[in-house]
Amino acid sequence: MGNIFEIFSVYKVIFSALLSFWWIIFPPLLYFAFKLLWMDFVIAYSKNSWLGNLKWTMLEIIPPRELERGPKPMESIFHGLAGVIETNNAFKDFLAGRITDRFSLEMVSLGGEVHFYIRTQKKFKNMIESNVYAQYPDAEVIEVEDYMQKFPKVVPNKYWQVWGADMELLKPDPYPIRTYDNFEEDITGTMIDPVSSFTEIMGSLPPGQNMCLQFIVTPLEENWRDAEMKIVDELSKKEKAEPKGPFEHLKEVFTHLPGGFVAPIEYPQKAKKEDQPLEFKLTPGEKEILKAVEENLSKNMFRTKMRVIYLGKKEGFNMSFVNGFFGALRQFNSLNLNGFKPNNISKTFAYYVSVDKRANYRKRKIYRRYRDRDLDGVKFVLSTSELATVYHFPDMGVKSPSVSRVGAKTGTAPYNLPIQ
Repeated sequence: MGNIFEIFSVYKVIFSALLSFWWIIFPPLLYFAFKLLWMDFVIAYSKNSWLGNLKWTMLEIIPPRELERGPKPMESIFHGLAGVIETNNAFKDFLAGRITDRFSLEMVSLGGEVHFYIRTQKKFKNMIESNVYAQYPDAEVIEVEDYMQKFPKVVPNKYWQVWGADMELLKPDPYPIRTYDNFEEDITGTMIDPVSSFTEIMGSLPPGQNMCLQFIVTPLEENWRDAEMKIVDELSKKEKAEPKGPFEHLKEVFTHLPGGFVAPIEYPQKAKKEDQPLEFKLTPGEKEILKAVEENLSKNMFRTKMRVIYLGKKEGFNMSFVNGFFGALRQFNSLNLNGFKPNNISKTFAYYVSVDKRANYRKRKIYRRYRDRDLDGVKFVLSTSELATVYHFPDMGVKSPSVSRVGAKTGTAPYNLPIQ
């Protein structure tokens, strides 16, 4: 009986403690429960509902046949896309589930024919057309059916095979990839179009084989770069001064007081290393990296989801096209700055246990995510110049016949044309 009374006495103490300190114990527990139920489930549901109510369309951009302009005009188009940012309030964020509008830029080879698509909401169709025609007056913008509807809903299957991977950066976001202004030929000064390597690989695909490169981009607000400026401080070897307390100031006064009586006033103090000019602290290579990062951070930025899939009939499925594609992708890599690499978690392979089943599961997963333009998986940030480098219309110097182009130059009607 004594043991029973001791147990009850322990519970009595615990219960009395809860009654006395419930206002300290329960609020944190209720907060985490609220966060789990509301933030993780309700907001996720509201965001999915918001996305489900959006109306999408697919626009194909057919570049002009005699295009003499490089990637620079495409950068202006991306500056125009950055204008869709809206300032949200608490109601839109936490109740309506509104998210920043996004676009899907896609470079696709359908049996060896290369096409350029932009998937967007219908309300932005006129905006995209205006931006494209402003930079490429002779181009054509056509509303077409989603090309993914021509393929099976589930791949791999009995007749179709797929390989895919999400892409990621080699270094943090502020470090730029090799951009189009670094593809200039030294002797003649002409630019080597970086997209030409993609179009040649994609254009060599036989009928029944398809390769798709996708960039889902979401513009970012200007305050995004505030947290990234610490990289600039690190590259410039700028030491952040920590605030000193009153006792430290007094210690500094008494420490330097004896020297003030002994040393002459005009005696020059030796400059500290951190007070030296920046050009003396950095090597030439470090200066170039710092300049590239600062220029990159000065541009409009887009949160980017980049993935590639190779989809085709099993009879002619050849992984050498994938190797050629990644060989072309390496031209954007810079050893001192940044570059692309496939994300190992998303790659469609498996080892050791249930290899075929696990590999097929990964293939179906990345195929579904490409088809739905899903943002799941690793993402990174690219500037307008970086996006224009990897996604732009090839100029007339690219002779690949696989690129769809406008057949004839269009113009306005003559002013004296009779109207009936």
